[in-house]
Formats: sequence, structure tokens, C-alpha cells
Amino acid sequence: MAKRFAMSTSDLVALAIFLVLWAGYSWITERAKFLDRVSLTRAMSAQRATWIRNAMHRDLRMIDTQIMAGLQNGTAFFASTSIFALGGCFALLGATEQVLAIFSDLPLFFHGSRAGFELKVGGLAVIFGYAFFKFGWSYRLFNYCTILLGAIPMSGDIHKDPAGADLAADKVIRMNILAAKHFNMGLRAIFLSIGYLGWFVSPYLFIVTTVGIIIVLVRRQFYSEARRAVLESLD
Repeated sequence: MAKRFAMSTSDLVALAIFLVLWAGYSWITERAKFLDRVSLTRAMSAQRATWIRNAMHRDLRMIDTQIMAGLQNGTAFFASTSIFALGGCFALLGATEQVLAIFSDLPLFFHGSRAGFELKVGGLAVIFGYAFFKFGWSYRLFNYCTILLGAIPMSGDIHKDPAGADLAADKVIRMNILAAKHFNMGLRAIFLSIGYLGWFVSPYLFIVTTVGIIIVLVRRQFYSEARRAVLESLD
């Protein structure tokens, strides 16, 4: 099988480690705790809920719509970046011979076949394509979130139907958290694509760069100054 797909056993093992670490990191960030520590992502989800609850009691919600616009603009930026990166992958496939000639002059390059190189570039394109779809869907969800925010009753009318106002706010909160979840998934793919680049040198460097990226991401989620800033009163 390895020969058929122009991949060695070490290549397949490195790819498997990459996918397992990606899935494991996603799980502990979104759904679980790491050494009894809540992730920054989950802490910010609670802050999103607080934000929307506060917005219920504002008559003028221009501040909130500006925040939504900022979230959408950031998402659109990364969606465009993913498209450019995806185009770069296809351009790289068209220049395979030149790239392999350059790599052959590098002292640390582990020489591989053309088919193996093209498969690796194809995998990188899949990562960027996945990121684009996540960012694109996140942008759409933030758009829905803005509409749902506009559907929340004005502060002076909340007392007329408190249950209905709470339900409207809950819809905004759930949609906002869901949009952020897809944005984080796309951003995670962009980060891990940096580790994936190590595969073009060797599968062993691929493992090292992937583990290095995961360590950095885990630190930012569970041990960073940003997390302490959000959960300072709880730690």
C-alpha cells in the first residue's frame, strides 16, 4: 500500500499522528478540561453569553452591531486568506519539477518521489479548503447572529414578555457560540498547516513540527496570560 501511494511507512505514521493530535486537541478545547483547567475558548463562550445578556438592557445597540461587524470582518479576512493559500497549492502543483529541483539542493531534504510530493501538496490543499469552508460558514452564522440580535425586544418591552425575551437572547448566544466554534476550527486548521509543512522535508520533522504546534496551542488555551485575564477571579 505504501508503495502504491508513494508513501513510506514513516510517512503514514506521521500523518496518523498529525490527525490524532488535531482531533485530540479539538476535543479537549471544545468539550473537556485539560488537567482540570477550562480552556480559553470555553471561557470566552461564557463571556459571549454575558455580552448578549447585557445587550438586552440597552436601547441603542450600535455598540453590539459594531462588535458583530468586527467579528464578521475578521472571519472574512481568514476566508480570503484560505482561498489565496488554496490557489498557491495548485500553483505549486504546476511547478513540481522546479520545486523538487530546489529541494534536491537542500542538505536536510529527504528525497522523495514526485507522486509523494504531489500527494503532500494535495493534503495541504485539503486543509486550506477545509479552513475556507469553516470560515465561510462562520461568516454566515455571524450574519444570522446579527439578525437574531435585532430580533431581541427593546429594553423597555422586555417586561411585557420576559420569557420570550430570554428565548430570543438564548438564540443569539447559541448562534454566536456556534459561529465562533466554526471560526476556531478554521483557525486551528491554519495553525496546524504550519506543522504540516514539515512533512515536505521529512516525516520525522513533520512529527516534531506538529507536536510543537500542539504544545503552543495547548499553552495558549490553558496556561496563557489571555486565559488568566478572562478567568482571573476564578483561578
